Amino acid sequence: MDTSNPAPFVNAELLKRYPGRRVRCVLKVVRAEGNSSLSGLTSDGLHISVKQVPSVASLSQFVEVIGVVDSDRSLRAEICTNFGDTFGMLMLQSQRLR
Repeated sequence: MDTSNPAPFVNAELLKRYPGRRVRCVLKVVRAEGNSSLSGLTSDGLHISVKQVPSVASLSQFVEVIGVVDSDRSLRAEICTNFGDTFGMLMLQSQRLR
């Protein structure tokens, strides 16, 4: 694991603190446009767009994107990792049972 250039986890609200810097963000994919871009919801429920999505066979519902912040609501992707279609759902279901 490369620790020489750490990328902080951010949500949409935190993107504006890191212009031009590498960050990581987990998204619920709302729309994918081929292999070029996608839009998704961050953990704070806000939409962001991701440009230059690396070629992935197929995107799952949840993805982690590591990339450079373009603007307040936009990332330029370097790495995109599928997290599956039920990421975090077990915790949500257990909270509903209480």
